[in-house]
Amino acid sequence: MKSEMAALVRGLLTRPWLIGAAALGIGMLVAVLLWRRTASAGSEPAASFVGTATCAGCHQQEFAAWKGSQHDRAMQDADSANVLGDFSGVTFTESGLPTTFFRRGGKPFVRTTGPDGALHDYAVRYTFGVEPLQQYLVDLGAGHVQPLSTAWDSRPREEGGQRWFHLYPGEGIEHTDELHWTGRQQNWNFMCADCHSTGVRKAYDPGADAFRTAWSEIDVSCEACHGPGSKHVDWAGTPSLIRALLWRDDGLPARLNERRGVQWRVDTRTGQPARSEPRTTATEVAVCAQCHSRRAQIAEGYTAGSPLEDFYVPALLAPGLYHPDGQQLDEVYTHASFLQSRMFHAGVTCSDCHEPHSQRLRAPGNQLCGQCHTPARYDNPAHHRHRAATEGAQCVSCHMPEETYMAIDPRRDHSIRIPRPDRSVTLGTPNPCTDCHKEQSAEWAARRVMEWSGGRQPGGFQTFAEAFHADDANRPGAAEALRRIVTQPAQPPIARASALARLSGRADALAVDAARVALEDAGPSVRRAALLVLEALPGQQRPAVAAPYLRDPSRIVRLQAAWLLAPVSAALGGEDRQAFALAADEFIASQRFNADRPENRVTLGTFLVQLGRAPEAVAEYRAALRISPRAIAAYVNLADLYRAQGMEGEGERLLREGLAAAPNDASLRHALGLSLARSGRTADAVVELGRAASLAPERPVLAYAYAVALHSSGQATRAVSVLANALERHPTDRDLLFARATFARDAGAAAEALHFADLLVKAHPSDQEARALLASLQRPGL
Repeated sequence: MKSEMAALVRGLLTRPWLIGAAALGIGMLVAVLLWRRTASAGSEPAASFVGTATCAGCHQQEFAAWKGSQHDRAMQDADSANVLGDFSGVTFTESGLPTTFFRRGGKPFVRTTGPDGALHDYAVRYTFGVEPLQQYLVDLGAGHVQPLSTAWDSRPREEGGQRWFHLYPGEGIEHTDELHWTGRQQNWNFMCADCHSTGVRKAYDPGADAFRTAWSEIDVSCEACHGPGSKHVDWAGTPSLIRALLWRDDGLPARLNERRGVQWRVDTRTGQPARSEPRTTATEVAVCAQCHSRRAQIAEGYTAGSPLEDFYVPALLAPGLYHPDGQQLDEVYTHASFLQSRMFHAGVTCSDCHEPHSQRLRAPGNQLCGQCHTPARYDNPAHHRHRAATEGAQCVSCHMPEETYMAIDPRRDHSIRIPRPDRSVTLGTPNPCTDCHKEQSAEWAARRVMEWSGGRQPGGFQTFAEAFHADDANRPGAAEALRRIVTQPAQPPIARASALARLSGRADALAVDAARVALEDAGPSVRRAALLVLEALPGQQRPAVAAPYLRDPSRIVRLQAAWLLAPVSAALGGEDRQAFALAADEFIASQRFNADRPENRVTLGTFLVQLGRAPEAVAEYRAALRISPRAIAAYVNLADLYRAQGMEGEGERLLREGLAAAPNDASLRHALGLSLARSGRTADAVVELGRAASLAPERPVLAYAYAVALHSSGQATRAVSVLANALERHPTDRDLLFARATFARDAGAAAEALHFADLLVKAHPSDQEARALLASLQRPGL
């Protein structure tokens, strides 16, 4: 810019008579540009996608690194250059079901069981992924694109690859199963498309149950991570002399500059690496999290740089997804693991370790960690306790153990933790020591680690394991342990949000108090989880606490506030009523975005019931059942709505219709039992409630309902037996203990009643009703 300005000045000096006119012209130009910059700030159109070819014109080095990468090949047309599998007519058989891969007119085809259970020929439209496996996509019609469950192992033959294999081996998945490749649980439009292509629009038509899904580019291209590039192209085409006047930045939506100018240096006080400047944002991690996370999509239109929580609800450290210490269990895709790590807390970003364009590691083996952690201290047998250059001497072997998903795809745990085999002993969590030394016990590993650590167990950044395990095991004091996690500022936000979500199932006065404080947290996931806990509040107390969050800057919080306040929305006034109307519209739009899913139809139906819009709710429940005749919640909720409308008989008929489709579903049996009880058919009700309890012994509420029904029908001894058996599995369950105490009291067994009331209060110390029961049993003469 300086040289251009100098040339301009030299030209003007050779023509003095032009100086005045030029000054006037430049001044007018500057004024116009500044006016345009100010006037268009809030009105200019959104950026649009321009395509990888446009980006490659300037960014040739980055394009070359990306070309051929996993992102580049995330999804491709199924032409001969992209298909890796053997389509020479080979047949693969899984659980007695054959699948044949062949070509017709040079195009790949597959003959396999369709949605009706019969064999059909299907054209393969797209490839999905490339290493270590490649899947194949088929269009079933009406735009429903489905990935086959038989995939190609693309590893070299000497590593066991170059073969067909099934993603669910030995499970015998029939065509009626939700996990069959033709089912909605395997639907690409909903499950896969948003992460494997760029600028995806699902475009579901609920009336026709059809998709017109489209994308800006079929693969994960430049603009998936940098955002739509049209404004950046305009910026690049603007002469540099006036660029600073017309543009605030380079026009890219995502500011991926958190590593720019940053160095990692060893802190001489601690010996640990530290950033030269603290990381104050997490933009890059959030951009990666769009795909590398377990999450639910709540709105369409995310582009890189947008707030993640305006479009997705990230999964928390929940049972079934993670071990209680936070190690990965199910297929969780990295993000939440990394958020709980010391590395994220210290300011590490994804691209500190991964070159983002090629997606390769920045250095091989321990050299990667040696970028920050002094090799002389850490890449040393005195630290890793293994012979140099062996698998055990690799940093990742101990600090990022692998778990294999999709049968052959090993993925490292990004919680990057200190091994804790002592927790394997006390909590049953895995540890990398015995993952390798399979002939040894966890006790052996714990002793060795303690010896190496000077007679003490190593610490670690994650300190929530014991609290989460106590919750999983329904142990006394679990709620208080979770509350402590919530109130400790040093805990990672995802740990505090996860503790709140767990508290929502056992909320008491102390939990509610902790949730009130957590509502002020900076993290959207924490605020949302706090609102989950506040569902324990009586309706009349909710508006004062939750109404301000109808205006929260994060969509996931606004939606949760709308759900919480829907039952009492009529009591809102003034600005709160207006805010609720906007948030309710957002909630409805979010559910309708996923109208292809029966669970979202049910959620919307329930929300509409709370708003008093019963006919619309019925339509949503019925739509859920059209989509999926096994949508259990739709049967149960619609039957309950019929009950509320005085149509108990219609509800019973609906529940029996559901049982015809799913005869062994506990929720349907339970709902039918309650319906029969309300109709005065007590004996039949007891039978159904008993069936429900036996079908799902892991759900204490079903045993409680069965016991109450038995007790009410004069079968007190059987009722007590049911409670006793359930308490063996759920020793701290509030309802089971309360019923056990009151049944004993009613039978005149004062000592037994007092015993169970005491257990109840110890398990739920802030439960006022429990305390009142105990106090009544402690009175003299009782």
